[in-house]
Amino acid sequence: MRLDTTTVRLVLAIVDEGSISRAADKLGLAVAAASRRVSDLEEQLGAKLFRRVPHGVEVTESGDKLLRYIRQIDTLVDRLAGDAQALVQGLEGRIIIGAPKAVVIEFLARDIAGIQRQYPGISLKIVEENSKIIQQMLRDKVIDIGIYEKKSGFLDLAQLPYRQDRLVLVYSPAHFSFAGAPVSIDDLLDMPLVSLGKGSAILSAVQRAYRSRGRQFTNDFSVNGFDTMLAFVRHGLGVGLMPPDVLSSFGPDDRLACAELQGDWHERSYVLSCAEGHAQAQTLQNVVTALTNAPQ
Repeated sequence: MRLDTTTVRLVLAIVDEGSISRAADKLGLAVAAASRRVSDLEEQLGAKLFRRVPHGVEVTESGDKLLRYIRQIDTLVDRLAGDAQALVQGLEGRIIIGAPKAVVIEFLARDIAGIQRQYPGISLKIVEENSKIIQQMLRDKVIDIGIYEKKSGFLDLAQLPYRQDRLVLVYSPAHFSFAGAPVSIDDLLDMPLVSLGKGSAILSAVQRAYRSRGRQFTNDFSVNGFDTMLAFVRHGLGVGLMPPDVLSSFGPDDRLACAELQGDWHERSYVLSCAEGHAQAQTLQNVVTALTNAPQ
């Protein structure tokens, strides 16, 4: 059986108007064409939907039973049209965003909350990886949006500015002591340093700073997360580097202290790039715009 949307709406209009001619006029159809559509549908169904009365038509018992299904079809068609329009306008869809943990803690979680308020129909999935892996995932189109530290960029993709942060020195006052002035890179050269591992923006910043002094960073302790870094720092195994907002996210801890760093080597700029092709284009654009325009 073939049932098109015009015939569905014609049947419902006939029920509302009580007349084939008035229903045809309402939908902009010729009366003969409307009558033919009703006859063809009745022939396909093997049942009469309407019977003639002095001033028009009325629904038969068979028609009344079939009418509820026709109404369901009409509702589904409307819903399909609405969903298609929402996709075209970028109001629905699924976007995968990759970012380093520091970015998620400092900025992205708040930005995502704003996006979900603005676009409740868009599903967002977050992948936490370091800047190098984020770019590899963008290259392989595993994620739709990647946020990474600008100086670590190696992809030939357009970059949009996202956020900036800085690192502070984290240490245990029971094991280390620093004066009130900002700590220079020269003060750190011979100190045990706990750093995030290969591919992290923090490690890259430290390596660049050491090279600027003609030294090679030997990476006393390499860890995979800020929580592990703090565990090492608390026990005096070394000092660590992390953004102050990340440090505060672990709550107050009287076994830890922080100091500002001298110069600009510890300042970081994050950029955003897209891998187009998987996500619906307008949905992707809406999320990118929301991320880049979010309040600082």
